Amino acid sequence: MADRTTAERLETARLNSGLPGAARPEPGGPRRRGARRALGAGALTAAALLVVAGCSGSGSEDEDQADGPERDGRSSASAQPRPGHRDTAPGKPRRGTSPAPSRDTPSAGPSTPESASPSSPSSGKPADRAARWQPRPGTRWQWQLDGKVDTSVDVPVYDIDGFENDAATVERLHADGRKVVCYVNVGAYEDWRPDAKKFPKAVLGADNEGWKGEKWLDIRRLDVLEPIMAERFDMCRKKGFDAVEPDLTEGFRNETGFPLTAAHQLAFNRLIARLAHDRGMSVGLKNDLDQIPDLVGDFDFAVNEQCAEFGECDKLAPFVKRGKAVFHVEYKLDPGEFCGRTKDLGLSSMQKKLGLNSWRRPC
Repeated sequence: MADRTTAERLETARLNSGLPGAARPEPGGPRRRGARRALGAGALTAAALLVVAGCSGSGSEDEDQADGPERDGRSSASAQPRPGHRDTAPGKPRRGTSPAPSRDTPSAGPSTPESASPSSPSSGKPADRAARWQPRPGTRWQWQLDGKVDTSVDVPVYDIDGFENDAATVERLHADGRKVVCYVNVGAYEDWRPDAKKFPKAVLGADNEGWKGEKWLDIRRLDVLEPIMAERFDMCRKKGFDAVEPDLTEGFRNETGFPLTAAHQLAFNRLIARLAHDRGMSVGLKNDLDQIPDLVGDFDFAVNEQCAEFGECDKLAPFVKRGKAVFHVEYKLDPGEFCGRTKDLGLSSMQKKLGLNSWRRPC
């Protein structure tokens, strides 16, 4: 993410669709666009070798799937995390933050296996909280943003790209009893998206370093961005998605070209949550760990990348305490290095490759 997160999936989607734009190296972190430090190719290669070595005893039902090159022909060693990660070295505070401990103490999360509140309504009117889908702590999930969605993974929640997947895919997953989350980038402009021309130049900031075709958005301009994001969420609703995963919700920690503050980010993130709720969909907070105490009441679940690697998982405790799922992935760590701790915290954890194809090693 420049907030952290989501890896090469977008470049792969671009390649698959024939749209211009070469594969993007990823500084920082997988499609998590948040602001993690850039990872060198050597380090990533080493990480890839560790993954190939395998995570014996992880209990994954998916270890036999594509354990090698990513679907687009590139090995995970060539990928760098999406700029949603922090841009500082492990153990150091993120830009603009102090190394203060989490305001919430960790608690053993409930082991409630699956979540299944009532399905969301598809009307455009504000939906009652009780009517929205509410994933519970411990709910198993799949996160695939690269390639054709593999619908055979036996989990109750799928998180997939909202633009790249059609209503038929969502309907097929629903027929199998799944809930489906719509991935949408809300913090950066992407020049290959079909609505790219709707973003005026005035709201386009600095390049999202390492991600060709992306520019940071001026999230202070709610008057401009609200109607664009509303249309994107309308798309998610019309395709039948149950929830939204808005990416790059930590722009204020990055060099965006705008003087963004924590207050600007809170206002923008709350707008994003409201837009989803107004359409009957649940919404997840992507990373943005230090603002969790202020935002846990606005969001229905959390999506996190690499909290174990960076020693931050305790900061997600407020979601679990409220009975809200935390969907968590690690890229470099073996399941044996994080599953025990994250299970105790009530997180829904798995290991993924940076390319975010169908491969997974769940806890």
